[in-house]
Amino acid sequence: MSDVQYAQLVYDFVRKWFAIIPPLICPATFTIDAPFGRFSPSEDSIFLVDGIKSWIFMELVSPATFIYTYLHSPLSPTTAAAAPPLTLSHPPTFLAALFLVHYLNRAIVSPLRTPSRSKSHIAVPLSAVFFNTVNGSLLGTYLSSPAAHSFLSGAFSRPLFWAGIALWAVGLIGNIAHDEILLNLRRKAKLKPKNDDDDDNNNGKDKSKKQEHYAIPYGGLYRFISYPNYFCEWVEWFGFALAASSPPSFASLVAFLHTATPPWLFFFSEIFLMFPRAWRGHQWYHDRFPDYPKERKAVIPFLL
Repeated sequence: MSDVQYAQLVYDFVRKWFAIIPPLICPATFTIDAPFGRFSPSEDSIFLVDGIKSWIFMELVSPATFIYTYLHSPLSPTTAAAAPPLTLSHPPTFLAALFLVHYLNRAIVSPLRTPSRSKSHIAVPLSAVFFNTVNGSLLGTYLSSPAAHSFLSGAFSRPLFWAGIALWAVGLIGNIAHDEILLNLRRKAKLKPKNDDDDDNNNGKDKSKKQEHYAIPYGGLYRFISYPNYFCEWVEWFGFALAASSPPSFASLVAFLHTATPPWLFFFSEIFLMFPRAWRGHQWYHDRFPDYPKERKAVIPFLL
């Protein structure tokens, strides 16, 4: 078996399991809160890690594995597995640049601009490292593959490609804009003087769970949903998948597993893994704030 045949075997194996696992995990996450952010554990533990540093570490894994596999092009039939042309006039490299722009913001710019972030249980960055390793590797392998080169040949002249890019841009801008609303709430909370008497009146679990940077967000799509940053990220990766690959077949499970490419699997996995957290967070807002807007949905305007 040649190196390319072995790489194809591994790629198909990982790709199919990446399609299966997120929908299997999804139902359980409606009842289990991932222990970070507003659901960070209330008690101190050796398993709690710095929220900002752990976020940067776990998110940098995705662009790192993506760059490695894209440059090594493991499915390329050339014996030297030469890297694809590193120019924006090459459609796969253009899409690779968009992926890296997203993670430049997600892994570096956004967390470094965050004034505070709750601690995370070590299980969160570890599971994220696993997910990002698989996802980054699959996407880098796909975009550098002959299949992607064939599909994207002449992509710049196709309206559907640019429609996908437009959705990606709108989603990225929306994601950043709504994250900025949340960051402003944290900045205001950090500038607000602490009331020592209030701290003294909070003891035990209540004191440790005091979360001053949480408030009701307003503006933009917060008028309609509790998690517009999630919704915008879904729009972003739907656009990316639309530009990068043909949609998978839904005729049967076998057909789906055979035709689902990494860009589409990334989009689907985001929905399966993020929707339960949005739903739980939406309920948390209603429980914490009696005056929380009743008309807001969780993550999809007017629907859910």
